[in-house]
Amino acid sequence: MPTKARKTWAQQLQQNHSVTITMSCAIVGLSRCAYYYQPKLLDDSVIVSVLNAITDRHLRWGFPKCFNRIRKLGYKWNHKRVYRVYCELKLNLRVKRKQRIPP
Repeated sequence: MPTKARKTWAQQLQQNHSVTITMSCAIVGLSRCAYYYQPKLLDDSVIVSVLNAITDRHLRWGFPKCFNRIRKLGYKWNHKRVYRVYCELKLNLRVKRKQRIPP
């Protein structure tokens, strides 16, 4: 039985029979954590727009500077999530290595 269906059953029990959340979850076989769980949205369009705005203005900024600017703007996104979107947009800059002078 999927969790979503059990959650709706627990909610119907509460409305129709005036049972507590704990009791309805126990009857249906659902943990209270699963009852209260709300999935996060996987929409990265806001991150894409903010990254594009920053990189359009500052062409030579790498990821660390872009991420610091995002934090200063007040967004609380995880650096791993922002870096994933940064790489998907192919904003990675080429790393210039030091040229060795032959002896």
